[in-house]
Amino acid sequence: MEMNGTELRISGVLGRLENVLANENALIGADVNFDIKASNARKSRCLYELNLLFKSTRPDEFPPAFRSRLEALRAMLDVNAVRVRAHLEAVRGVTDLLNDAVQAAEADGTYSMEQFRYGAHP
Repeated sequence: MEMNGTELRISGVLGRLENVLANENALIGADVNFDIKASNARKSRCLYELNLLFKSTRPDEFPPAFRSRLEALRAMLDVNAVRVRAHLEAVRGVTDLLNDAVQAAEADGTYSMEQFRYGAHP
């Protein structure tokens, strides 16, 4: 089956998005050097391009061969959402621990920032 220009563009974007998701799903939480911000930018760009391509394609023109890829992509996105959510919860947890440590250090019997700021002394 030969693809037309739109189908080729859709296939290209699907391939890039599949690669981004596979990479992100494998590395998030496993590689401390993984750049989630850059990966998210690539993922967002692919989803945006895909959205634009779908807007210009009527549902009856959509190639049936892409349906299985879209179903697999949906599953990858579902896994990705779980992993990103877990990552964000872990980051939030670390942030909370750091905030607690800072507050505990400020409450060690020396002046608090508020006391220092307003000149109140114990």
